[in-house]
Amino acid sequence: MYLHLGEKTVVNTKYIVGIFDIENTSVSKDTRDFLRDSGEKHYQVVNVSYEMPKSFIVCNENGRKGKDTVYISQISAATLRKRLAAASARIKTKQWNSVPPFE
Repeated sequence: MYLHLGEKTVVNTKYIVGIFDIENTSVSKDTRDFLRDSGEKHYQVVNVSYEMPKSFIVCNENGRKGKDTVYISQISAATLRKRLAAASARIKTKQWNSVPPFE
């Protein structure tokens, strides 16, 4: 299953480590340090859009071998979680005919 993060960016959900709200998590010094240093350390940073960021998504696409990816998205963490939950529910009930449009 795939999750649309905004613009033209889609990721496989099996690689998602976490979906985080930038406003709430950036209060912590550890999170600010992580986001500031992510490009220099073990993470590739991808700006999905240059609009005001609302969430960041950490993905482990390469296993333990390569760099992880941090996606910065203009879509809120709550909306991304809702999309993920709705898609999971449709898969479980096999209701592919009633797929609602993106919010």
